[in-house]
Amino acid sequence: MQEKRRTWFWTPLTALALVSLFSPLAAEEPDPSQDKVAVVNGFVITRAKLDKEVHRTQQRFSIMGKSVPDSQLSEFRKQTLERLIDSELLYQESQNTGIKVDKAALDEKFKKRFPDEAKLKKILSGMNMSESALKSEWLRGMAIREFIDREFVSKVKVTEKETKAYYENNPNLFKQSEQVRARHILIKVDSKVNDSEKLKARKTLETIREKLQKGEDFSTLAKEYSQCPSSAKGGDLGFFGQGKMVKPFEEAAFALKPGQVSDIVETTFGYHLIKLVEKKPESTIPFEKVRNKIEQHLKNEKVQQEVASHLAKLKQEAKVERFPIEPPK
Repeated sequence: MQEKRRTWFWTPLTALALVSLFSPLAAEEPDPSQDKVAVVNGFVITRAKLDKEVHRTQQRFSIMGKSVPDSQLSEFRKQTLERLIDSELLYQESQNTGIKVDKAALDEKFKKRFPDEAKLKKILSGMNMSESALKSEWLRGMAIREFIDREFVSKVKVTEKETKAYYENNPNLFKQSEQVRARHILIKVDSKVNDSEKLKARKTLETIREKLQKGEDFSTLAKEYSQCPSSAKGGDLGFFGQGKMVKPFEEAAFALKPGQVSDIVETTFGYHLIKLVEKKPESTIPFEKVRNKIEQHLKNEKVQQEVASHLAKLKQEAKVERFPIEPPK
């Protein structure tokens, strides 16, 4: 019954897009005997490498609840190849500008990320990759990140005027809907139990409601009887907006006035008594509270534009050969 907080910002998505520019999958030395789909200044990108990146990206989309339709798969493979070419160009540029990643720093970062040897082996097995190959990927990725940080991130500036203009020109992004703060007492009931068990749970809540009507404290009773983790906080669920709780619970909570206690409410979790603590009307998030997020968002956008522009220049100067990306039939 915890609120899932909605984030108005899409900075993580822009960051993901930026990271995808330097996917380190081109890290391993290619096997020249494998089919090549591109050659970037002499560096071969194999079909196996492309297939691996396509599969990994599809997995990432799956985690986000998305998928690539079959009708778009061919175009998706083309875009993925371009991303691998971009990655290789950025890595080559990082080396041309003298960037060297400290291997000791890499080992320390790797150990921090994978402290458990057994878990590491399981992960490597699932990825069908050796530890040295994974470290090689990390090494290249760190080199590209250092190059982008040095050449673009450190130089991009966002003015106060730009930040304020974004806030004023996108008012809907900063609207905060009506919110309520509620406490509840939950008696869990499995949907598969018989009617007598459900009746028993309701009677327990009826007894608790009688105690409330006699003046006993809701928070104290929640600590004693509630079967929700929020019982430790006296049943306090904090503030939440509409769409954050299961519908019957939400409807009952928003219908109450501060200080009121609901009748027994049935949800998929069981039976509840809800006490409304406070209501907050719809409001606009103050500029000062989102200033830093806006600034970071605008900076991310500028960095992406700078990197994209630089990549276009690199592609003009580089020797990039592309070959059929689908295996011969």
